[in-house]
Amino acid sequence: MLTLWTKTSIPKMPELMFPQTAPEPLKESDSKNMQMGDKRKPKTVGKNLMCRLQSIFPSSSSNAEASKPSKLTTEEALLWSQSLEKLLESKYGMATFRAFLRSEFSDENIEFWLTCEDFKKVKSSRLSSKAKKIYEHYIRAEAPKEINIDHHTRETVKANVQNPTIHCFDDAQKIVYGLMERDSYPRFLRSDIYQTLSGKLQPGSVNG
Repeated sequence: MLTLWTKTSIPKMPELMFPQTAPEPLKESDSKNMQMGDKRKPKTVGKNLMCRLQSIFPSSSSNAEASKPSKLTTEEALLWSQSLEKLLESKYGMATFRAFLRSEFSDENIEFWLTCEDFKKVKSSRLSSKAKKIYEHYIRAEAPKEINIDHHTRETVKANVQNPTIHCFDDAQKIVYGLMERDSYPRFLRSDIYQTLSGKLQPGSVNG
């Protein structure tokens, strides 16, 4: 049997009551804390940057002499701006540049360049196997760390690897050096890490 509800007999739903309280005004102490938080941000950035620098220049404790903290003078850092060659000649410069490129996920060029430098010191008996590994890792299309070189150079290197000498990667290495000189190196000089080392720090040293 269906029950028909008339207009007068429909049960009334209880009303939902919400407190009509105004939001609590921001306390003066809260406002000051927010301002202090904003002021602390640059210090936090600076602290993080110094942690990165210390990780680049770790101390060694293998012997009494090596246990002395590593030191990088501001004057040496300023020399890096003269040329990419000056930067790569410095062990600190090389470490800082590699860390910078790693942070940009663009370290394949410097890694290839360093690999080529090491390859020139390889014994002749190991040239063939080493050359093939370098080709597979950096040169071939879709390589894990594929470098940006033209098709002609890629094919030339591919042919050189079949009968390798210590100079079989020279053409590709020159191209990669030029790319770093025109692109990565200027970006590095404008980076916070280099600006800190060469300008914002007081003349003296950064201890690792």
